[in-house]
Amino acid sequence: MVSIDHVAHKILTYFPYVLVLIDIRFQGGKCGKDGSVDNHMEMGKKLLAAGQLADALSHFHAAVDIDPQNYMAYYRRATVFLAMGKSKSALPDLSRVIELKPDFTSARLQRGNLLLKQGKLDEAESDFKKVLKSNPSDKEEKEAQSQLTKSDEIQRLVAQSRRSFDDKDYVTAAAQLDTVIETCIWDVTSREMRAECFIQMGEMGKAISDLKAASKLKNDNTQAFYKLSTIYYNLGDHEMSLSEVRECLKLDPDHKQCYSHYKQVKKLNKQIQAAEEYIQEQRYEDAVSKYEAVITTEPNVQHFLLLAKERICHALTQAQQASRAISVCSEVLKSNPANVNVLKDRAEAYLQDEQYEEGKPDICSCIKVLQDRGWVTFCLIRRSHHSASTLVMLVHGYSHT
Repeated sequence: MVSIDHVAHKILTYFPYVLVLIDIRFQGGKCGKDGSVDNHMEMGKKLLAAGQLADALSHFHAAVDIDPQNYMAYYRRATVFLAMGKSKSALPDLSRVIELKPDFTSARLQRGNLLLKQGKLDEAESDFKKVLKSNPSDKEEKEAQSQLTKSDEIQRLVAQSRRSFDDKDYVTAAAQLDTVIETCIWDVTSREMRAECFIQMGEMGKAISDLKAASKLKNDNTQAFYKLSTIYYNLGDHEMSLSEVRECLKLDPDHKQCYSHYKQVKKLNKQIQAAEEYIQEQRYEDAVSKYEAVITTEPNVQHFLLLAKERICHALTQAQQASRAISVCSEVLKSNPANVNVLKDRAEAYLQDEQYEEGKPDICSCIKVLQDRGWVTFCLIRRSHHSASTLVMLVHGYSHT
């Protein structure tokens, strides 16, 4: 029988070797880990240089996951984010680099530049000043000083634009904000203020452009979507208005302004769509009734009022209700004398009612409007067996090529 002492002696004899193997195992694991980071970093750099940004990013993601203390992995990943135009993602990485290595001036300078573009002027100036105090290279010093000077100028312009805005001098405020936004291209506050200037100036297209940018630059920017929806609504674009207010409610289903506006736009949109379907189905009386409901739903926005009356004019003309058509068409033409569709419909209604002489001026006006717009018009001479008069009826038009 083998004694317990003998077995114990054998185990103790091998124990130092076991410890060595364990030590080697752990050292090997650490080496493997470091090697993996190095491999990811090297591959990431090569792919970045080759312009394969998505692949490079995946390697830097892996490097950060393996070694969260590797400041260079964060810096490289931030570089890729910037190359991809994802400044929001780059900024936290640059901040992490500075946290891990406060004397990394290149990262601090890049962060300052991003903060300046975002309009975070105080934070940007702090970074530029720290770069200047950190023994930078000549190139870094020159850039930091230049950006610091620019930031000071922007600070003054922002203050001036706010004073102009408060004084209701919207033209001056917009011009000052133009200069601010040339540098601070991601500054949500400046874009929203300039959008309000454009609204007050009646330049809705420019306001829409700024608000669309603001809605993308700032997460959960419900107010931008609400303003976009109301602008489109007042311009008579019910479909775009509905689309924008839905974006607002996606972000905040309980947003009171957006929900109230959504109910109004949805109702109006549904009525207009139904009316157009009736016209397509040649159910003209139903279309007239539905567009009359549109006027009841929204009597205050001129665009919807004119749209409804224009389409009622058309439906009545198609329904051969000449007298009613002439009356409604004439209402629209008082507000918009160059409305080609209404001129054509009223001329057709006059023809139906055998008022040939009254129809001629509408056709002449219709042709003139199209010619003024650079359109070639084809005309048809239509004779009535009741009258020797001739009526020129516009039947088609197309633009010059």
